[in-house]
Amino acid sequence: MRVKFDRDTCVGMFQCVAEWDAFEKDLNDGKADLRGSEEEAEDVFVVDVPDDEEFDAKFAARVCPVDAIEVYDDDGEQVV
Repeated sequence: MRVKFDRDTCVGMFQCVAEWDAFEKDLNDGKADLRGSEEEAEDVFVVDVPDDEEFDAKFAARVCPVDAIEVYDDDGEQVV
C-alpha cells in the first residue's frame, strides 16, 4: 500500500496527524508533513505504508477535509 499526499492542497486542519503518526504538524508552514516520504512532484509526497499501519493510513485519508491524501493498493488502484 502507498500513500500520496498533496501538501499544496493541505489546509492545516491536522486531522491526519490525529489518525496516523506518519503525519506530523509543521506549525511554521501551517501544514502537515508526511515523515519518511519522497517528493514525487512539486509538493506531492509518497510513502509506502507498513502492513500494520494500513488501517491508520486509510483513516487519515478519509478524515482529510480537502482530500489531500490518497491511498493506493499494491496494484496501484486508489482505495481512498
